[in-house]
Amino acid sequence: MSAGPQIDARVLDRLAAVIRSRQGADPASSYTAKLFARGRPKIAQKLGEEAVETVIEAMRGDADAIAAESADLLYHLLVLWADAGVAPETVWAVLEAREGVSGIAEKAARPTE
Repeated sequence: MSAGPQIDARVLDRLAAVIRSRQGADPASSYTAKLFARGRPKIAQKLGEEAVETVIEAMRGDADAIAAESADLLYHLLVLWADAGVAPETVWAVLEAREGVSGIAEKAARPTE
């Protein structure tokens, strides 16, 4: 899959807004509304399935299939965030705070369980 034209990463914010607009909608009208109606366990299950499918395609090495499964994975992650009341901006802020920090140092700074 070629990089093609520059795509605005804010597509995730736009998708998140559409997903949030489906909360409470008629489950017969939208797949997203149907996921919300089925509850967080089903949303989490679908997220896990998409993660596994992404890993499978990664092992196969098909870049187009990895991209397609990654899109499904991100969509289901955004549904989970919406269901849990996590705004994408909150996640972006966490990522921004970690920017430029060594992954090893960041992990070491986390509280131990």
